Amino acid sequence: MRWDWIPLSASALVVGVMALAFGALLNPVPADGDSAQTVATVAMAGGRWLGMAVMYFLASVTLTLGLPAVLSLFHVRARALGVIAVSVLSIGFIGTSGYAMLLVFFRALVREQAIRAGTLDTVTEDVGLGIFLFGWLAAFYAGLTLLALALFVARRTPVWVPLLVLLFVALFPVIDKLGRVGQVAQVVALAFAFTGIAMAAVHDASGRARAVEVARSGSAPVF
Repeated sequence: MRWDWIPLSASALVVGVMALAFGALLNPVPADGDSAQTVATVAMAGGRWLGMAVMYFLASVTLTLGLPAVLSLFHVRARALGVIAVSVLSIGFIGTSGYAMLLVFFRALVREQAIRAGTLDTVTEDVGLGIFLFGWLAAFYAGLTLLALALFVARRTPVWVPLLVLLFVALFPVIDKLGRVGQVAQVVALAFAFTGIAMAAVHDASGRARAVEVARSGSAPVF
């Protein structure tokens, strides 16, 4: 990828993580809500539910476009680990668009009264649906964990960046107990972390572009 495209990719990364954060905050259903509450909430707040789906779809597209900026940080150290992390994470990012479409379809079923609390419990026990959701979440969180480890090894970002990524991952098992506060803390941690990654990618790309210009001109840099 050309170095002058890295800022565009980094910008897409920031837009994507902000869209992901807005999508999570738009979720009208409490983290500990049951099936009956979920169906009732979607029926009453269908517009907000649709907005969440749109944000998740936007996040999927822009986060995927931001992966080249992430990958550019591993040109010196942790190249293999960085490629693996980005590859796994891309599955999670692309899968987010599928989850967004599933949210839109679920809203349509609720609006047409084709699904109720009792049938929702049965649907969520479907093996195929469970495999899709588990695979998506596993790729998303495993990719983030590998990314944090790669960032520690590469040393191209401040240490707080991978720490915030690990915080996002660590909050997942207890997010239901923490409620809305936990959701906010989780998405804010990832938003700050990805912003730090984008800034580091732009700074690194700018430095390499200046080095190339100096090498081509055959003169020493002036500071």
